Amino acid sequence: MHVLISGASVAGPALAYWLVRYGFDVTVVERAPALRKAGGHAVDLFRPAMDIVERMGLLGPVTARRTGTDRLTMFVPGRPRPVELETRRIVAAISDRHVEIMRDDLSEILYDATRDDVEYVFADSVAAIGQDGEVRFDSGRTRRYDLVIGADGLHSNVRRLVFGPESRFATWIGAYLAIASVPNHLRLDGRMEGLLDVDRLVAAYGAAGLADARALFLFRTPEPLDHHHRDTARQKELLREHFAGLGWETARLLDEADRAQAFYFDSITQLRLDTWSRGRVSLVGDAGYCPGPAVGGSTSLAVVGAYVLAGELALAGGDHERAFPAYEAELGDYVRRSRAFALAAARRLVPRSRLDLWGLAQAVRLLGVLPTAVTRAASRFGGGGTRLHDSFRPKDYPSLLRSGSGQHALGAELGGDLG
Repeated sequence: MHVLISGASVAGPALAYWLVRYGFDVTVVERAPALRKAGGHAVDLFRPAMDIVERMGLLGPVTARRTGTDRLTMFVPGRPRPVELETRRIVAAISDRHVEIMRDDLSEILYDATRDDVEYVFADSVAAIGQDGEVRFDSGRTRRYDLVIGADGLHSNVRRLVFGPESRFATWIGAYLAIASVPNHLRLDGRMEGLLDVDRLVAAYGAAGLADARALFLFRTPEPLDHHHRDTARQKELLREHFAGLGWETARLLDEADRAQAFYFDSITQLRLDTWSRGRVSLVGDAGYCPGPAVGGSTSLAVVGAYVLAGELALAGGDHERAFPAYEAELGDYVRRSRAFALAAARRLVPRSRLDLWGLAQAVRLLGVLPTAVTRAASRFGGGGTRLHDSFRPKDYPSLLRSGSGQHALGAELGGDLG
């Protein structure tokens, strides 16, 4: 059974890894001319994703590439001294098992784990998808696949072709995020430093293995901005408009962002689809259920979603009419809770008023002095919203499915036919 996956970042290679081990024939197509190595930004893997990474045999490479960014120094207008915090205290309140890793590093690890078993096609993209699974590519070639999976991110091309324009499903949740690769002039070895103000946050951080640093900009606006997600020049203009006149190192970071070749800018947007599947096509990761970049644990959700989708396809013997609904049922509550968490995080991460700013600074200060066990217990007592990741337990699919025993053994075990 031949599956086409669009997207070679995180969800795509993770899905390919599991599908190959369940006996499927997999092709991954990627619009970029090669594996993306544009600098990337730090992403989080929480307990369920880390458990899956361990099942994949990739725990060593992933932990070896952790960022090591463990201290936060944040200046706040009106405070004589910055607020300082060990970031592990924040993470401990959210998850008992966690790794922060640069997105490009994670993508490279997943690619290396799959490139010998998966057909990767770079510099091409899906142009049309027929109901019978025939796919026409931008290059002009055509090929029929049994299933097509969109793993191509928030602005998914597969989703647009099959489900319609992004505007039908995207809900802006009030803020924007920009990240640029910049010189590490602050010598940020294992720490993040920044300035927090009403409606905006600017920071820079270093990470293990990085010669440079990353500049991070988060800001809130009353209405959505007029820009296209591929119009970098316009995005850099908007960044200057919203951060002009801010103190600390902001002016220099804006200058460096202007010159940066590796630059990311996007709205913090949730995707809300009634279903992630239609016919032979399904969506995984941000393409189907992005809870909001930087606020909802979307990378963890992508790794978990890939694992669940592959497992349900295997359990159904490749029958997508059974597998796709089971995938959505298994993951649905985790997605909904991730959305709710992201909405709360987006409201709190960038203060709306001076009072909110004072409250956030006080909360960070308390996190820095309270014992870790107390902050963890308080998060549990508060209803478990902050512990949503650790509360999700992915289904433990039959051990044979992870043994690499191949298509014929899988078909015999499940009584299905993957051919």
